[in-house]
Amino acid sequence: MTVELSSLRRLQSIFPRSCSKLRVGKMSIKSANVFRTLVFVVSLAFAVSGTSLAVELTGSVVSTEWLHLHKNDVIILDFRADTDGFVSEPVFEVVDGKKSLVEGGGHIEGARLVDFNTWRVSRQISGKKIDKLVPDAAAVQEMMQALGVNESDALVLTTPGETYDEVDMAARAYWTLKSYGHRAMAVLDGGNAAWGRDGYPLVNSVYTVPVRGDWRADPFDQRWFIDTDGLSNLLESGGSSKIIDARPAPQYLGIVFKSPAVTAPGHIRTAKNFPPDLQVRPRGLAQVFLTDKQYRDIFQATGLATDSSEFVTYCNTGHLAAGAWFVMSEIMGLRDVRLYDGSMHEWTTLGRPVVAEVK
Repeated sequence: MTVELSSLRRLQSIFPRSCSKLRVGKMSIKSANVFRTLVFVVSLAFAVSGTSLAVELTGSVVSTEWLHLHKNDVIILDFRADTDGFVSEPVFEVVDGKKSLVEGGGHIEGARLVDFNTWRVSRQISGKKIDKLVPDAAAVQEMMQALGVNESDALVLTTPGETYDEVDMAARAYWTLKSYGHRAMAVLDGGNAAWGRDGYPLVNSVYTVPVRGDWRADPFDQRWFIDTDGLSNLLESGGSSKIIDARPAPQYLGIVFKSPAVTAPGHIRTAKNFPPDLQVRPRGLAQVFLTDKQYRDIFQATGLATDSSEFVTYCNTGHLAAGAWFVMSEIMGLRDVRLYDGSMHEWTTLGRPVVAEVK
């Protein structure tokens, strides 16, 4: 009998002693019988209480309508760089008899405030200080437990949602959590701006710290990650890997560059540009995702291949690159998409070569 990791963890959190010897994969008949009994007991308990064992997420992106229907079944994590906006007042106007959100503010009721800045750390690489890198497992586990998240929780990640860099905060958090083993999660399409645009309430109540959770980080999964040496090896191998620069076109071309984080203009050799304004589109105040087909049309129109054996996304500091990674990996379903965490900040700080199209 094979047991899904999320189901096993959910039961372990409810019956830690009975499940202490259960493991993912092949089980003995005795262990399988224990598991079946636990499934029956837990299912019966949840049926009596009127609560489902697990909410069924519709994919890596959920709509405001879906969240409205399932808001009590998930944990909403609100990522933002400016935490003051969590309790600010949204501004609405009535146009042609319809109430419209014209200035964002507040949050979805029940959402848990997350300071996005704490999800990026500095460390020494080759004797240089590199900023805005992914935290280690212990740090992510501590932050998630402090947010009251349990291992069995389904998560919806949201942001103010008014700009592409805000959308990419959710994408970066998604990449981080997936790399540390969490799977039951999705990004709210358009974030809080879409929630307010669609007529659902935004509140500005003060955040209350929840009861500590039991979420645990798995060892960091390298499948969606690449470092400077790994990227250099890819370039030297001359294989079919495709390097994707997720920055605005002027930065890709070398017209401007983001100093002091980046120390030289241009892009990494062989990289193709997939700028952030092609990754989302405006709908009212909100920035929303496109469909898989629309992204594939964009790739075809701009000469970006989808048939590579491996992809690497990068930007200045690994933020916008997470947006491209999310679109390519989680919406388009491309295989072997890796995020270069240090991106141009690390690449140029370590003195690696760049190509500038505009001199």
